[in-house]
Amino acid sequence: MTLATLSEVLQPALRDGYAVAGLVTLGWEDMRAYVAAAEAEGVPVILQAGPSCRKHTPLPVLGAMFRHLAESASVPVVAHLDHGYTEAECREAIASGFTSVMFDGSRLPLAENIARTAEIAAMAHAAGVSCEGEIGFVGYAGGEGSAGTDPEEAAHFARETGIDAMAISVGNTHLQAGGSGGGLDEARIRAIEALTEAPLVIHGGSGVPHAQRRALARGSRIAKFNIGTELRMEFGRALRAAVARDPDRFDRVAILSEIHDPLVMATRGVLRGFKGE
Repeated sequence: MTLATLSEVLQPALRDGYAVAGLVTLGWEDMRAYVAAAEAEGVPVILQAGPSCRKHTPLPVLGAMFRHLAESASVPVVAHLDHGYTEAECREAIASGFTSVMFDGSRLPLAENIARTAEIAAMAHAAGVSCEGEIGFVGYAGGEGSAGTDPEEAAHFARETGIDAMAISVGNTHLQAGGSGGGLDEARIRAIEALTEAPLVIHGGSGVPHAQRRALARGSRIAKFNIGTELRMEFGRALRAAVARDPDRFDRVAILSEIHDPLVMATRGVLRGFKGE
């Protein structure tokens, strides 16, 4: 079994100059392809269950699926709760076998975000599980705007919460298509790096230009990029093509089996961008 915690994959990434992909999952087909791609590239992978995934599939089922894939994987696999909004949700994820939880208190006042994140980090650590927190709000394409991370507040947040990774808002936006954003604010990233040693996380990584992703993976404290939209788009393209090849087919197992190889190829391309030199 190569089930790992978030800390166990991010600390080597910081030390050796690469980043690990947090891949947003929606079901068995994509998570299986993500692990196959990580094995082909020889890199660790973080399987992430976000709010939409959890709405579709219960946490105990997702935990079992993640752990089943990790049991036979040749690379480290992290079972990660993405954007947990309550202590109860994080507690259920831990009980369901997740090895990492992210508490998102980014909409809360700073003091409340620190207090609640610290409580969840302590709970996670007592169970041998990692905890990611967020300071500064990362907005959504076509929706809520972002509130950038203040470097001094980030340092205080990391110090007081004891988190294993810190998600920051530095020009990134959720739900943007691959590489379509204007780029991250590198001056703000450097200011945050100067004040904290916490591994940094970029949510909405699909919108970050690929060249900047590569450069920051190798030359910054950003150790985790969350990728969702660009791989969901690839899944959709492969699904439409499979259906169009034979519009009379109705067996979803046969249809979905044709999505695996294209999704593995696309995922391998994403993972190569985060490798070290």
